[in-house]
Amino acid sequence: MELDQIVQEVQAAVANNDWQQGIELLRPLPAPDLAYVLCECDPEMALNFLRRYTPKEQSSIFGYLRPAMQSELAELMSRSELTELFALMDHDERADLYNRLSEDERLSILPGLAHAEREDIRMLASYEEGTAGAIMTSAYISLSQNLTAAEALQRIRQEAPDAETIYQIYIIDDQRHLIGTISLRDLLLAPSSTKLSSVMVTDVIHCRVNDPQSEAAHFIAHYDLISLPVIDDTDRLVGIITHDDALDVTQEESTDDQMRLGAVDGSPAMSLKDASIGTLYRMRVFWLVILVFGNVFSGAGIAYFEGLIESMVALVFFLPLLVDSGGNAGSQSATLMVRALATGEVRMRDWFQMLSKEITVAVLLGVSMAAAVSLVGLVRGGAVLAFIVATTMILIVIVGSVIGMSLPFVLTRFKMDPASASAPLITSICDAAGVLIYFNVANLMLDFPA
Repeated sequence: MELDQIVQEVQAAVANNDWQQGIELLRPLPAPDLAYVLCECDPEMALNFLRRYTPKEQSSIFGYLRPAMQSELAELMSRSELTELFALMDHDERADLYNRLSEDERLSILPGLAHAEREDIRMLASYEEGTAGAIMTSAYISLSQNLTAAEALQRIRQEAPDAETIYQIYIIDDQRHLIGTISLRDLLLAPSSTKLSSVMVTDVIHCRVNDPQSEAAHFIAHYDLISLPVIDDTDRLVGIITHDDALDVTQEESTDDQMRLGAVDGSPAMSLKDASIGTLYRMRVFWLVILVFGNVFSGAGIAYFEGLIESMVALVFFLPLLVDSGGNAGSQSATLMVRALATGEVRMRDWFQMLSKEITVAVLLGVSMAAAVSLVGLVRGGAVLAFIVATTMILIVIVGSVIGMSLPFVLTRFKMDPASASAPLITSICDAAGVLIYFNVANLMLDFPA
């Protein structure tokens, strides 16, 4: 059964005051799907269903809820419910929730938690958003290098229930400095009496708490890691980032880049469905107003060549076609280049190589598009007009492609996000350039004084 259909049936059951039927529909669902259904319900209904699960099940489901729903449920929960939930949630997820609570809510739940849990929450919640420290968890297994394989396995059995992952174990010294790592597989295959110091890997890939979270996610993807250890400025192990958290970061970064490419200001974690009209307005109005003034240059270019347009009105027919082609070519180039820069495929030093390749591709594209548009020009205004629009098409596509390819490099050079080279921005620049190119080419071909 589709989740949306389950949502409708659950809401219908509640409307008939048949909560038992609703819970029977929800029981078979895994936690992520159950969270999706609850997010489609109003908060009071969702909380009523959530209370029908054990505290441990609640903590698992809660982690998959959208941040907005988590905050609303936290406001509706009693102090004892919220405190119990915090005690059972994954360490990184409860730190995120803690940051979204009001000061009064924080003060109400902390006294009910054990001292170690309070300190853990405060520590994880203290790191700046966007850093590796903000997405790490303290639920990992660390052992001394002096333990034997048999002793290590016994310790793992004791600590496994509270650990986020047990497949990678980290070796630390007395000051908690990270000195090695060993996988659970290698540990199981090692002779029982073997010391960890003799089988651990000492060259440990790691990141620091203040490194960008995107860099940590890149490490996990590049080195195919299950988890990545995080150390502080004194090289002490303070947490790990798991592969599922890295995947969330990658998704957020991709969403953020797409929003920037669309010239939209907003948080990638925000739900578009739940966003208010005012929020959507604020996300989009700034760039659209800015680009209105950018398009004034296109209008000024057209006004400058009014005499030329009066002498050959047929030129106006091709104006939208030509300038849009430049914007489209530029947007394509920018999209490819932003992705290449983000993934590390292309570096600043590759600009000249990419420029020569882009010009070659743009010439081929421009010639292909010119061949098509020249036929229309021939029908609309004869051979001269066909030659004007064909030549303009080639030039506009080349210029648009170069602008689209180069702008992300320029932004990167000035330490700015290359995704800021949004499609609307590039389109506006290419429109203004296209108008000037088109009418200047026509001016030269027709030998008309500007």
